[in-house]
Amino acid sequence: MADENQNSPLTLYGIKNCDTIKKARRYLESHDVAFQFHDYRADGLDAELLQTFIDKLGFAALLNTRGTTWRKLPDAQRNAIDNADAARELMLAQPAIIKRPLLCDASGSMLLGFSETTYQQFIQEKS
Repeated sequence: MADENQNSPLTLYGIKNCDTIKKARRYLESHDVAFQFHDYRADGLDAELLQTFIDKLGFAALLNTRGTTWRKLPDAQRNAIDNADAARELMLAQPAIIKRPLLCDASGSMLLGFSETTYQQFIQEKS
């Protein structure tokens, strides 16, 4: 199974029960793409890894402002997330607020979100 491949060149980050994560996993598995799945809830998320994501993609791109976790935040807390430090603290405390899936390769290339077309292009570039 793909999850067991610890030496996989691709890592898929997200939360196991997310519908978009399920679509991304099905796509990768059906195309025989080796990957490791990292569940933020089960496997954790350290500040250094999150900072790598923020440095590469920007905190605004990583914030899932359309999801339930964001909508449940009080207005004052949402309004206070206006810089990378505040966003990082929120994402570390509530990883469900991170947009997903995030697909990364060993070289540091990252693809945020899922569509079959972008996954196909990303994977072909890695071949």
